[in-house]
Amino acid sequence: MSTSAAPLLAIDGGTPARERMEPYMAAGGQALDDAEEQAVLDVLRAKQLFRFFSDEEGESHADKLEEEFAQSVGSAHALAVTSGTAALICGLQGIGIGPGDEVIVPAFTWMASATSVMAVGGIPIIAEIDESLTLDPDDVERKISPHTKAIMPVHMRGAPARMDAIQDIAGRHGLRIIEDCAQGNGASFQGRRLGSIGDVGCFSLQFSKIITTGEGGMVTTSDRQVWQRAFMFHDVAASNRLELPEEEVLWGANFRMAEIPAAIGLVQLGRLRGIVTAARARKEMLMAGIEPTAAGKGVTFREIPDPEGDSAISLAMFLETPAKAQAVARGLNAENISAGVLYRPEQRDFHVYAHWFPVLSQRAWTEGGGPWRWAKRELAYSPEMCPRSLDLLGRAVTINVSPAMRNADVEETIDGVTKVLEALA
Repeated sequence: MSTSAAPLLAIDGGTPARERMEPYMAAGGQALDDAEEQAVLDVLRAKQLFRFFSDEEGESHADKLEEEFAQSVGSAHALAVTSGTAALICGLQGIGIGPGDEVIVPAFTWMASATSVMAVGGIPIIAEIDESLTLDPDDVERKISPHTKAIMPVHMRGAPARMDAIQDIAGRHGLRIIEDCAQGNGASFQGRRLGSIGDVGCFSLQFSKIITTGEGGMVTTSDRQVWQRAFMFHDVAASNRLELPEEEVLWGANFRMAEIPAAIGLVQLGRLRGIVTAARARKEMLMAGIEPTAAGKGVTFREIPDPEGDSAISLAMFLETPAKAQAVARGLNAENISAGVLYRPEQRDFHVYAHWFPVLSQRAWTEGGGPWRWAKRELAYSPEMCPRSLDLLGRAVTINVSPAMRNADVEETIDGVTKVLEALA
């Protein structure tokens, strides 16, 4: 009896499963159209580029974005700022982090999560991640010291961290929680939107995020004092805008969002629900098509702490070894399927702590300055300090999930992934 030969991989000269690869652009950027263009033109024609100065009556776009963003997240307050990093810095100021204070951050996050702690004089303490690709609660507990003041769960690749366990730890140890929601806009945990669970939430609206203003950020909180402190830090002239006694006003910087990005943000915020709904539908189809082959090859999938709350912008699977993961990623790319391995030692990526060389080396802008000098105690980092994280990330292959994929694109992606896993996993 004859059997048909397995399809030839594109990497070996076969026909790619997909005619073209999805554009390397996040959902918000792909969705830009005439509505955003009109919003920008409206701001220009009104000549109201700065939210606190206008010859015309009426609410500014930044004011309206803050109001609608807070409603979307389910928080009492929102603050529009210039970037996701600015949001983290203002959020940390909001909860009172300062020199010598330790904040636990995950080994897998953009380096700004750690450097924002350093920017306010605090010490980032790096903890392991687990199969969710977010903070491992057990290691968080191990990393707590008398100097720990806060935990920063980062909702990576669109999925929530284990917020129930993190809340339990924070409650028992009297710690604050600052959520880094840069990659988790629109996601939720146990029915609560990310950014409304901790003491403060911080979002990025940079171009690679789920919705975008090009560059921008948001701070969310239901604690008025936290909002007030963040507001004062984001605006050096806050005393002119807040009804506070002079003796309560703190000095600030300038991280104020301008009107053009705010106008774009309002349009994009209106797209958020549709983007997440579409991404979830496509990821569900992809998983259903890929799982049978993956199970047969011993490939496991990322754990999602709350599958119903996943924003579904990526699909991650763990191969047996880093070598297999790299081979599968190369094979998928040849099939025109956008994929990559999350950690390769030789390839610098500031999402992985081992490549945060300015942090690991405890570098400072001045000889006598910097958070480690101010801490007045010995603190040590090394590229090998979180071995479990490096193992997981080195074996993790991620596939981008675009909400714009057609059913035919999904079917071709399933065919390509199946073909590659059968041959290389």
